[in-house]
Amino acid sequence: MTGTDFSAGAAFVGGAYVPAAEAKISVLDWGFTRSDVTYDVVHVRDGGFFRLADHLDRFERSLAGMRLAPPHSRAEIAQILGRCVALSGLRDAYVAMICTRGRPRIFGSRRPADCDNSFIAYAIPWIDVIPAAVQERGAHLHIASIPRVASTSVDPTIKNYQWGDLTRGLLEAHDQGADTAVLLDAEGFVTEGPGFNVFVVRDGAVLTPDRGSLEGITRRSVLELCAEIGLPARIAPLRREDLLQADEMFCTTTAGGVMPVSRVDGHIMANDRPGPVSARLKALYWEKHAAGWHRTPVDYADAEHPLGAAPV
Repeated sequence: MTGTDFSAGAAFVGGAYVPAAEAKISVLDWGFTRSDVTYDVVHVRDGGFFRLADHLDRFERSLAGMRLAPPHSRAEIAQILGRCVALSGLRDAYVAMICTRGRPRIFGSRRPADCDNSFIAYAIPWIDVIPAAVQERGAHLHIASIPRVASTSVDPTIKNYQWGDLTRGLLEAHDQGADTAVLLDAEGFVTEGPGFNVFVVRDGAVLTPDRGSLEGITRRSVLELCAEIGLPARIAPLRREDLLQADEMFCTTTAGGVMPVSRVDGHIMANDRPGPVSARLKALYWEKHAAGWHRTPVDYADAEHPLGAAPV
C-alpha cells in the first residue's frame, strides 16, 4: 500500500482501503442484482463533516428498515469514513456509506437471511447535483409525466438505488431542454427530484412536500434556518399548480446544498434568476458552514498511520 495514490478518492471495501476507482463488488451481490441495498451520503466542506451524526442516525434507520446489518459498529463506520477522507486528502468531498445484502452463503438460496451483508465506503471529490454554473442562473426544472413509485412499494425515507422512475423523469427533462426533473405521485402531489428535495416560496412562506420524498438532512437544515431568521416555513401537501404559481423555488441536497431554481416548465420566477429568499438561504447555509455549524473535523493525520484491514 506504500505510495498508493488516493488523490482521486479512497474506498473501503472487503475490509481494505483502495483507490476509489479500484473498488469492486461481486456481480452476484444482491445489492447489484436486486438493488437490495441502502446507503447514505455525508459531505465534507473545508475539512469538516457536516451533520455526520445525523447522517449516521439516518443510515441506522435505513439499515433497520431494510433489515440489514453491516459487519461494523456505528463508531467503526465513522472511523472508516474519516480515514477514507484522510487518505484522499480532500478538503471538500462526497462521502458515501453503503450496505448491500451480499451473496447467499447457500448457492441458489432465495432467502435474504442466508446472505452475509457487506459494507462499503468511499470519499471522492465534491459533487454538485446541479452544477454550480446552473445554480448561478437558476436551474430549469421539468415536471415529469412519470409518476413517483408509490411509498407503499418503496419507502422513500430509506435511501435506495431504485431510480427507475427518477431516471425516466430525468431523461424526459433533458429531452425537453431542462436541467433536471421533479416528480409527482400517482395522485398528483409533488414528491422530489433525482437526488434532491424541493421547496417553493409563495407569499413569503417556504413550503416543502409532505410525502414521497427523502427526509433530507439539508431539507432539515433549511427548515432550521428559516426558524432561526423568522421566515415562515412548513412541510405541506403541494400540487403541480403550487409549482407553477410559486414566487421562487429551490432544491436541497447534501451534494450541492441550497440550489436555486428560476424556471419550472413554462413558469419563470424572479425575473429568470435565483429569487431573494433562495439566495438568502443559500448564503446563510454556507456562512454557517464556515462558522462551524454541525461540524466534525476530519483527522487528516489518520492517513499517516499504517493501513490495516477493518478498524478495531
